[in-house]
Amino acid sequence: MAARVIFKADSFKSVENGFQFDWKCQYYRGICLSIVRDIKVNIDGEDIPREDISLSIHGEDFTLNEMETVIDADFRWEFGEWATLKVKKEGGLAKGPHHIVAVQNIAPSYMPFPWVVTCETDFEI
Repeated sequence: MAARVIFKADSFKSVENGFQFDWKCQYYRGICLSIVRDIKVNIDGEDIPREDISLSIHGEDFTLNEMETVIDADFRWEFGEWATLKVKKEGGLAKGPHHIVAVQNIAPSYMPFPWVVTCETDFEI
């Protein structure tokens, strides 16, 4: 599936304990973090464990487990708003080309099924 501008192209960076990038909420109405059921990341063919993924929004970091309880409107993730996904990965990412596949799994209460969006792109560090 095309990246659909879910990823902010110039935001991919390697950091001391992993890497991070900015991306947008793909649900058309925006969401409370508590309805995010999962975020999956695969980088260069390697699946990242759930416990190594966190989301930073409005200056606060949340693990995926913590997001399940966040109903505060101060941390609402609006459609089209950038949030930073932080991924723990020893050594970060090497300089050069990379391929990422990321999945947002969102479960709005009024829908009988989850909203799952998979996006992928190539980028360079």
